[in-house]
Amino acid sequence: MNNKITNILWGLVLVAVGLILGLNALEITNIDLFFDGWWTLFIIVPCFIGLFRDSNKTFNLIGCGVGVFLLLACQDLIDFEILMKLMVPAILVVLGLAFIFKDFLGGKAAKKIRSFKKSDREICATFSEQNVDFGGEVFDGCTLSGIFGSVNCNLKNVIMTADCAVHASAIFGGVTIHVPDNVNVKVAATPIFGGVSDKRASKVIDAPVTLYINATCLFGGIDIK
Repeated sequence: MNNKITNILWGLVLVAVGLILGLNALEITNIDLFFDGWWTLFIIVPCFIGLFRDSNKTFNLIGCGVGVFLLLACQDLIDFEILMKLMVPAILVVLGLAFIFKDFLGGKAAKKIRSFKKSDREICATFSEQNVDFGGEVFDGCTLSGIFGSVNCNLKNVIMTADCAVHASAIFGGVTIHVPDNVNVKVAATPIFGGVSDKRASKVIDAPVTLYINATCLFGGIDIK
């Protein structure tokens, strides 16, 4: 999803707060913005708006749940001690379900990725560093894994004649992918206490070929350059 909806939601939040403050100032209303647990809105609102993006929903879903339960605890609707005992198991369950259903849920990019045959090219860095350059080769995809290590993959000069996918996993590590300048790039991400950063100087949007990146980040990061 583009940024239009998230911009609209943030706009509605600001308008609502502004109206409440204005009406309170005119003594038309007396709405207390600083109710018990008001600070949890700084968790709930950004995470809720984040759910309307195409990717990165897992962390936002967890954040929403944590925020809502903290708010209920502050309102004495849930026992805070029980909440703290159940929070970690609940987060683990959500994370587990996210991994289980990752290949069955997601946006258009995730569905497209499932249609590709997985490439035999596999690069894995475990407690190490791997640098790989596929320059000049006909490229049909690869799998990159940085597990307590890092992978630096250069695809700048590859030959892409059809859409393909890179499966990248950063688990307590990092993966850097240098993509060609003349292809579209679409990402399907599952970030869990990690993230995907698109650091390209320019982004092609109408090229005939698209490179799909299937990203999984667990306490790690994936950079696209």
